[in-house]
Amino acid sequence: MEGEWKGPQDMAKPRVTLADLMARNPDVDLAKVDATTEEDIRRHMREEGYDPDEEVRAEDIISPAFIRKRLGMSQRQFAETIRVPVATLQNWEQGRTPMDPSARSLMTILAREPKAALRALGHQQAA
Repeated sequence: MEGEWKGPQDMAKPRVTLADLMARNPDVDLAKVDATTEEDIRRHMREEGYDPDEEVRAEDIISPAFIRKRLGMSQRQFAETIRVPVATLQNWEQGRTPMDPSARSLMTILAREPKAALRALGHQQAA
């Protein structure tokens, strides 16, 4: 059927060069960012339900590299299993880009219940 949605693979992938990106004006008001005080940040955290004085616990830090290695997978295998491009996984592992909330949730599930998560993702263990 013409015009029928066949999934994200049918979407056009625009090519943007680094020069194009650098030529764009940022969507961020840098003056406003520079004017933000530590108290502003703490207030925003409280407004969003976070305690700015709470200690960060080791179990709250979800490392894709740690989880991947614990599962004994290569970057390619892990990326295919969680259905993200290898470059995205590499960016997360190297700290170049943060994971979005859904990816952090998936990492939490993989960290806490790896067998169930892998089974739900349809990952076939090598025999």
